[in-house]
Amino acid sequence: MDKKEFQKSKCPDTPGVYFFLGSRKKILYIGKATSLRNRVASYFTNDIKEKRSELIEKMVQEAKSIDYTETDSVLEALILETNLIRSHKPFYNTKSKDDKSYNHLIITDEEFPRILVVRGKDLVEKYDEQNIKYEFGPFPNGQLFKEALSIVRKLFQFYDTKIPIGSEKSKLAKGKIDFNRQIGLYPERQSKTEYNKTIRHVRLFFQGKKHLLLKELRQEMMALAKNELFEKAEQVKRQIFALTHIQDIALIKHDSRVYRDEKNIRIEAYDIAHLGGQDMVGVMTVIEGNQLTKDEYRKFKVNNYTKSNDPGALKEVLERRLKHSEWPLPQIIVVDGSTAQKNAAEQVLRQFKAVIPVVAVVKDDKHKPIRLVGVKQLIEQNKEAILLANAESHRFAISYHRSKRSKSLLA
Repeated sequence: MDKKEFQKSKCPDTPGVYFFLGSRKKILYIGKATSLRNRVASYFTNDIKEKRSELIEKMVQEAKSIDYTETDSVLEALILETNLIRSHKPFYNTKSKDDKSYNHLIITDEEFPRILVVRGKDLVEKYDEQNIKYEFGPFPNGQLFKEALSIVRKLFQFYDTKIPIGSEKSKLAKGKIDFNRQIGLYPERQSKTEYNKTIRHVRLFFQGKKHLLLKELRQEMMALAKNELFEKAEQVKRQIFALTHIQDIALIKHDSRVYRDEKNIRIEAYDIAHLGGQDMVGVMTVIEGNQLTKDEYRKFKVNNYTKSNDPGALKEVLERRLKHSEWPLPQIIVVDGSTAQKNAAEQVLRQFKAVIPVVAVVKDDKHKPIRLVGVKQLIEQNKEAILLANAESHRFAISYHRSKRSKSLLA
């Protein structure tokens, strides 16, 4: 297959899974992508042998056509790729690969099932079939799988203890479980029925059945609301929001090291402006591809505070912003302030189960940036855009505050 034939495939610039097909539509190779268009195009370069391998070069030459399946996120592309490779066992995916060292995800067959990451060799040596209820994998890239699982943990709280739940004997083991409950890694104390519902949701997600999972959650939310259990209904609503707006910046970054054009990253910056707590306002500015996207700027009148409380006002603004599911979510959030503002933003994101990295821009007395607080690698790769977004949010917030204050004085 050559570049001209590839161009006929018209792969979209979206996440998904691609298939190189041989004669009679036989699947030769399956891969995942942040951008199907960019990833597939990377196979049609003169140095593919040096960049990938002689085996991949041979696969491209043998291929007759390309097909693809779009997904809503890179995380779902990773899961779909794994499931399809396991089902179809394409020749060029499996040739010369020993998956004994690869990671697998298992769900144990216990009263309170645990979700564990297990090496291929341990899967055979340390676990009997009757101890495993469900198994997914293998996942060849250990680091990528680790990042993916950390995203899943934001969506679902489950146990991953070394021994079955309820068999702990020492105070240390029991204390560790209680601590992990407090920080949101483990679920609150639940009945077996409630916890098994979560396990079912995890299973559906790893089986690539998000549509069925969302259907069940929406039905559950409606039933809770009908019974006037509004707080629980709101929790389910937030879980639905998180599932339909999966933020997988870590996976996108991982993918971008070789293939992805970074120009598409969306950054949202927030700032609060007031005069001693009076006429308090908040704003959101947007940068995409290092360009200001002014038609997506938003203004927020702060309602819950009449005294100076920038972290509290920021929380109010972010809560209102995240309720707009029709607005695209960013890959990075920038806040003006220190760790107090960063912590406030992260608290709101946890409430909405949104996994988005936050960067705080710390200023001196003259309001000049002196340091950035956040993930070091993320800051290094996007420093210029982060500072631009922050400066623009400050300008926009001051402008909005002055306008609102002038109207107040006239009134």
